[in-house]
Amino acid sequence: MLDRLALEVTKRGLHVPAVIFLEMHKPLANVAGHMMLAASPFVSPFIGFDRFDGYSRLLSRPENVERLIQRIENDASLKQAEPEKPKD
Repeated sequence: MLDRLALEVTKRGLHVPAVIFLEMHKPLANVAGHMMLAASPFVSPFIGFDRFDGYSRLLSRPENVERLIQRIENDASLKQAEPEKPKD
């Protein structure tokens, strides 16, 4: 789940704002997890309850947030190391 989330962030080129956001809110990870549980009746019909529940459990622990930050930074550095493909 962490790998998939990190890949989506770096694929969209949002690694810098995502890392800043996650670093700022790491101390509030438990609160954010509870807020996601409160919002689940409104959001889960759109993305699925199992996926939403997994992400809320994942983001409710500060050590998981740190692991996500590390994976995003790792994916971003690998993406920058790749040579650019020529445009047609």
